[in-house]
Amino acid sequence: MDTQSYKTVSANSATVTKEWVVIDATDQVLGRLASRIAIILRGKNKVNYTPHVDCGDNVIVLNAKKVRLTGKKLTDKVYVRYTGYPGGQRFATPKELLQRKPLAVIEEAVRGMLPKNRLGAQLFRNLHVYEGGEHPHQAQQPKTINLNEI
Repeated sequence: MDTQSYKTVSANSATVTKEWVVIDATDQVLGRLASRIAIILRGKNKVNYTPHVDCGDNVIVLNAKKVRLTGKKLTDKVYVRYTGYPGGQRFATPKELLQRKPLAVIEEAVRGMLPKNRLGAQLFRNLHVYEGGEHPHQAQQPKTINLNEI
């Protein structure tokens, strides 16, 4: 018979090749930056993407404090959290959050774009955000990527 057989190859934890990438957040729009980071964390930019496996790369984000928000989002957007106590609902704008915890703005944006299950929690551990331009992951030999190429 002259037919070809095709077989779908699924990745698993043994066959996945994970790399380290560095992204500079200087003057990047927050939402676009977060969506591209989520794609890399999830592994959707790879050929062997499998939905139920952590096949994404480890992402290092530098200069988190220099991220850009368009329009009036810096003052009008509201982050809501709850302390767990009665009357414990707290509100913060991105401007306040960038002053107090500059890493939280990028982390919250990326967390919202990952799956809301155990896999999403595992993928979120592969994200490393830093305020400045230095990071302690030189031993992993990360490669710098341009977000416009993804």
